[in-house]
Amino acid sequence: MTVMIDGKKTASQIQSELVNKAQALKKAGLTPCLAVVLVGDDPASQVYVRNKHRAAQKIGIKTKDIHLPKETSQAELLKLITELNSDPTVHAILVQMPLPAQIDAEAMINTIAPEKDADGLNPTNIGHLFMDDPRALACTPRGIMTLLEKYQIEVAGKEVVIIGRSNLVGRPLAALMLNADATVTIAHSKTKDLKKIARQADILVVATGRAEMITKDHIKEGAVVIDVGINRLADGRLVGDVAQGDLDGYVSYLTPVPGGVGPMTIAMLMQQTLELAEKSR
Repeated sequence: MTVMIDGKKTASQIQSELVNKAQALKKAGLTPCLAVVLVGDDPASQVYVRNKHRAAQKIGIKTKDIHLPKETSQAELLKLITELNSDPTVHAILVQMPLPAQIDAEAMINTIAPEKDADGLNPTNIGHLFMDDPRALACTPRGIMTLLEKYQIEVAGKEVVIIGRSNLVGRPLAALMLNADATVTIAHSKTKDLKKIARQADILVVATGRAEMITKDHIKEGAVVIDVGINRLADGRLVGDVAQGDLDGYVSYLTPVPGGVGPMTIAMLMQQTLELAEKSR
């Protein structure tokens, strides 16, 4: 039988544990605060921001929710981030992406102070990660590593193939896997003979953003499959980047969509906010 990796349950357990940590910080005179900036009215982004706000409320993390109009200029956003960097009551900053076309996401990420980088995407933090000196971490990769640890899935010495090389998932996850002593291959849109590469994996992580792109033909029997994608089909169904229909009993572990990796991203954001608040002392 394939073991389904329950990210929703694991995230809930982690968030319950974080309540005590938040209370301890408050007793010490420190109220952890996450600033969440939303530019524009993208419906999906609004849902994500609401989910983060609710999770923070449950744990006891204060949120500073800032909603800017879609016409906001890059200079205005960077000025706001600079002000939040200087605000001692704010311990973590997250700018919800995607951003409107007039704003350069890279400039935004570079402006967030590394010590307040809730998403773990500032180049300083990425550099520390690749030097095996992790500070703030990208939340989705951190969530993946936490799931593997919770399910006692060994990483050291394993062949790990990551399909997708984004700055959000593929690249930082590769560094985390390397730091955990895995042998890592990153595949992408230019990779030749993707099926051959993918079938080498003991642990296959798929983050392509293309619905059900990876099929059973890409996967070695008994592999661990981590499906990062979430895509809505024309009929309204949510599916991942892996066609999961015929994998039961073929792979050893599998993250479902929804309910797999997704909930862990928010849990890691909350955990990182508390860690950044604690380090600020």
